[in-house]
Amino acid sequence: MHVKIVNGNPVQYPYTMVQFRRDNPNTSFPVEIPDTILETYGVHRVRESEVPSFDSKVQELVTGTPVLNGDGWETNYSISNRPQEEAEYNVRCYRDSLLTETDYLAMSDNTLSTEMATYRQALRDVPSQAGFPDNITWPTKP
Repeated sequence: MHVKIVNGNPVQYPYTMVQFRRDNPNTSFPVEIPDTILETYGVHRVRESEVPSFDSKVQELVTGTPVLNGDGWETNYSISNRPQEEAEYNVRCYRDSLLTETDYLAMSDNTLSTEMATYRQALRDVPSQAGFPDNITWPTKP
């Protein structure tokens, strides 16, 4: 991925080689354009920075404009909270999938252990936790 820089500021990201060739229609370039040539036109390769950890059920990763870090440009990430309704829905779906994993244990021809019954009830109680949906204490599966 590349970024177009003008006067030290990013003006277009992502910037593709197709766009580069369109912006320079009267110039011939090799098939693989070296970074040294691109940089003379203000086009810089963007290094992938480490993606911060986040809970995808209640948050989302936002890719921002690249930042100059040391000797090169790198991706810039931020985390934003999902809308409340969406976060609640996602957490309930995840909770439901955990319940589904143990449904076979609750069939009429099976005796559910006390530990499993407690676990399943704790999953059903997740929406009533004080931190719901942003701060959930998930029960441990026995």
